[in-house]
Amino acid sequence: MAKNLEISYLLDFYGDMLTEKQRNAVELYYNDDLSLSEIAQAVDISRQGVRDTVKRAEQTLLELEEKLGLAKRFSDMKRELSEIIDAAKMIEDQCVNIPHAEEIGRYTGIIIRTAERLSAE
Repeated sequence: MAKNLEISYLLDFYGDMLTEKQRNAVELYYNDDLSLSEIAQAVDISRQGVRDTVKRAEQTLLELEEKLGLAKRFSDMKRELSEIIDAAKMIEDQCVNIPHAEEIGRYTGIIIRTAERLSAE
């Protein structure tokens, strides 16, 4: 079973929507990089049982993302905030020797700090 890193990302968004058993199996498989056999031994079920649990959880996570799109929206927002930061820095750099440069610098600073704070959340 090839590991899809998107599942680990989706787990951050929708993990609470899975059963405890599913969430635990997916976390062990993707985040802790355990094999199906290692997980089966740790939770005392068959390897096939672990595989089925992981597959059902993966399907649930993918369906949730398809319906809700939270992970994509978050990724898009981070990219767009980065563009805002870059544009504000360019404005800041270009305004050094023009009238009201100090005021423009103050406002671009506010934009940059706010966008960076939102991007880090």
